[in-house]
Amino acid sequence: MAEDSENEKTEEPSQKRLDEALQRGDVVKSQEVNTWFVMGAATLVLMVFSGSMSSSLMTSMRGLVANAHQIRVDGPALPQLFQKIGIELIGGLAVPFLLLLIAAVAGNMVQHRLVWSFEAVSPKLSKISPLAGLKRLFSAQTLANFAKGLVKLIVVAVVLLALMWPERYRFEGLVTTDPAVLLPFIKVLALKLMGAVVAMLAVVAAADYFFQYRQWHERQKMSLQELKEEFKNTEGDPHIKGRLKQLRQVRMKKRMMANLPKASVVITNPTHYAVALQYERGMEAPICVAKGMDALALKIRELAGQHSIPIVENPPLARALHATVEVDDAIPAEHYKAVAEVIGFVMKLRRTPGGR
Repeated sequence: MAEDSENEKTEEPSQKRLDEALQRGDVVKSQEVNTWFVMGAATLVLMVFSGSMSSSLMTSMRGLVANAHQIRVDGPALPQLFQKIGIELIGGLAVPFLLLLIAAVAGNMVQHRLVWSFEAVSPKLSKISPLAGLKRLFSAQTLANFAKGLVKLIVVAVVLLALMWPERYRFEGLVTTDPAVLLPFIKVLALKLMGAVVAMLAVVAAADYFFQYRQWHERQKMSLQELKEEFKNTEGDPHIKGRLKQLRQVRMKKRMMANLPKASVVITNPTHYAVALQYERGMEAPICVAKGMDALALKIRELAGQHSIPIVENPPLARALHATVEVDDAIPAEHYKAVAEVIGFVMKLRRTPGGR
């Protein structure tokens, strides 16, 4: 049982573990955040650059159509024509596409710093293993992605229906509408639809990022055995040493709080020190079940009060016991007499009517 508990991944990851994950390319990544950035950038492009893009392309195409009868398409003239059209298209669309590219990169950078790792794309047998493929197919991540996609589809459909339904009668007349009037209407409608989708995706992206972070954090957790091995391999790294010390203190505190109700008496300073002792008939000597200073001493006093455990103020004895006895150990022989007097006083108090 002790070995199983040491192998359970219950401990927070060390900085070394996080650095290794970053080197492997194992980072928090939500595709929904990237989608939100790209959709937001597309909406911004449509809002700001649609007029200038359409004017630039219209001017180019107007000249092409107006002089179509003079354009040569034989021999090398045709490739030159395509080259000219391509250059004009690139000139009109370069800035919007650059913004979309920046948005795609920004969607990754807000989640984690740039990582250059080829481990994720390196060939592995597990990637072509049918058994591994089945595990991935029915994993929690796959089910979450399916549920997320289904929710997105339903929400987008509802949003689009809510926005398009009031405009249904106007669509009938668009067939005979002049293009000069039609294009502004389409732009306004497209902006309205994209704005609604961006707002909806913001909620989805935030929820998905939280889910992906929790999944990633669970993957990085370590067992106590892994922490010990890492400490051994790093030859006493001060960060690992501090982490292990902190873990031991937390475990010790939890054990003391769990054992405190067994105490027979709590000896205090009265505020700076508190030592809880357990004594039952047949014991060779009282055992320390909890001890602490300052805030921990106050917590011990509070729990003692909740469990009706007698609290005896004896500053010299409290300081001496705190300095010489460890939790779960019997008190030293030099304190037998003083502790015996305290325990005798407590037992006498309990036999007294109205005593604790």
